[in-house]
Amino acid sequence: MSALPETMRVIEMAAPGGPEVLIPGTRALPGCGTGEVLIRVTAAGVNGPDLVQRRGHYPPPKGASDLLGLEVSGEVVACGEGVTNWHPGDRICALTNGGGYAEFVAVDASHCLPIPNGVDEVEAAGLPETFFTVWSNVFLGHNLPKDGVFLVHGGAGGIGSTAVQLGKAMGLTVLTTIGDNAAAQFVTELGADRAINFRTEDFVALTREAGGADIILDIIGGDYVARNIKAARHDARIIQLAFNMGSKVEIDLMPVMLKRLSYTGSTLRSRPEGFKTQVAEALHETVWPLFAAQKLRPVTHRILPMAEAAEAHRFMEAAEHHGKILLRM
Repeated sequence: MSALPETMRVIEMAAPGGPEVLIPGTRALPGCGTGEVLIRVTAAGVNGPDLVQRRGHYPPPKGASDLLGLEVSGEVVACGEGVTNWHPGDRICALTNGGGYAEFVAVDASHCLPIPNGVDEVEAAGLPETFFTVWSNVFLGHNLPKDGVFLVHGGAGGIGSTAVQLGKAMGLTVLTTIGDNAAAQFVTELGADRAINFRTEDFVALTREAGGADIILDIIGGDYVARNIKAARHDARIIQLAFNMGSKVEIDLMPVMLKRLSYTGSTLRSRPEGFKTQVAEALHETVWPLFAAQKLRPVTHRILPMAEAAEAHRFMEAAEHHGKILLRM
């Protein structure tokens, strides 16, 4: 393996603002600390939190890189002290605390996973963030109801397309909201039992026709908060991962008590490192084999060069993508 350079190409944020603030830059190579691996990045995923951080509202955790990028794929080029499960030359994908929009990134070795059998290395960059998020919120530590109904909002997006596939693979009946016929066909091909066009159909009524939802995964917020409560059956779980239509709402909480509902939310990056390790282990054991069995697949909408990160953000903000947007180094 050739000697590592002293500097690397990165995408920096000139200041909080629109996509135009993302500009190419050069930085020193990050160090590889105890328990970390240094990855030569092949590709990085673009995620909703990247957009929020770019606007100045999602600061990185203490000690994390200020560069955007929460997931990557690539090659291990160095291992820190105490790392025994990875070696230089290994091809992996990884969840990061930031720093993915760069030529190299240092990552906790226990937050890395092998590239699943049959998955392209570039496309593998779009797996960690959504699979860690959906698995940890919906499945980890929970007993799934027999013949359960899973309502996924925004099924054509990155989180949604992962949730639809995992829900179906885990034996749930999957309903999902989408905005047009193309998205309906897309989510149906992923395994959704019913695509609900939110522009022309009432997801509350249709979910109730199915007996109500046992699990609801929502990234919309706004008036969906109250509508989700109506769509839920008794003892259901409602999981809030984002508030694309706003987080300040007025609702009647009486049904939460009467239906014995559980309402939760989380952000992944601020979770303890040990928790992310636990999620990685569960994914490796339970979920990664489903790729080889062709029960799961990466869903990539568009791949752009890393230098075009600003264009990738504009494309994602247009909300017309089906699946993940990736940046190839």
